[in-house]
Amino acid sequence: MAGIILIRSILGSLLTASKHVKTKGLPRQYWTARKKPILTCGRTTFLLTLPALSYLGNEAYKRLHYTTVVHALDKAEEDLEQADYLYSCGETEKLYQLLLQYKNSEDAEFLWRLARASRSLAEQSNVAAAEKKRLMYEAFEYAQSALERNEGCFAAHKWYAVCLSDVGEYEGIKVKIGNSYTIKEHLERAIELNPKDATSFHILGYWCFAFAELPWYQRKVAAVIFASPPTATYEEALEFFLKAEEVDPNFYSMNLLMLGKTYMMLKEQDKAVLWLSKARDYPAHNEEDRQVHKDALDLLKKMRG
Repeated sequence: MAGIILIRSILGSLLTASKHVKTKGLPRQYWTARKKPILTCGRTTFLLTLPALSYLGNEAYKRLHYTTVVHALDKAEEDLEQADYLYSCGETEKLYQLLLQYKNSEDAEFLWRLARASRSLAEQSNVAAAEKKRLMYEAFEYAQSALERNEGCFAAHKWYAVCLSDVGEYEGIKVKIGNSYTIKEHLERAIELNPKDATSFHILGYWCFAFAELPWYQRKVAAVIFASPPTATYEEALEFFLKAEEVDPNFYSMNLLMLGKTYMMLKEQDKAVLWLSKARDYPAHNEEDRQVHKDALDLLKKMRG
């Protein structure tokens, strides 16, 4: 396909819990299965697609059972807590209906969650194409509203970037390439506001890898469509993937796989084998992990001849 597939999804993401909720000792939630294409060596897509953010829970929600202490929550605060719980469980429809009552809220905490819920609903396999498009644009509107109401909310920046990439799928190649600058800026802002969010680093690494992977002739095509298309290097991608691991070691099977692929592109075979082996051995919690396992195994076999 001629173009640079921009971010569509990698994780809900590790998003911090609402400032209104006092929590401690909560479990890691794993992403649900999503049938999404991933980059493979020797098969370059012209447009970048970021990994699908599914049900990776809030940073505070990292244990499988709640040991939450809640202090004097009003209804809105209770609904925020309930929304995070439903998201962590993958209860997409219930989550969406719960948050829909806050679509006109002035609180960015509700709006970015509603953007995430709309997007999750759109990603369901039984959703018709027209409805998916409607929900994607709806998600973008909520993310935009969240950002307008609180520019200092890192999650609003992250979801604005993700949703902007989603709607770019319907806007044409030139718009998608142009949007890529804005997407990167908002991801960088999200990291600036919350440097402990591993998934933001991962998404930026994925962004850099895809643009670094473009062969010269596709860059020429991009330059015709857009005077100055984005560029990146494998070294930059590596830096972001490693930073994600530093922030939250072993948090995501795809990050391990991408580290292996990046080291392969940099001709550092020993390190590539190390990270691909970690991806191969990562516990398979969902279909995405199983796909990562397969891809890592295939790459290891290829490297070993």
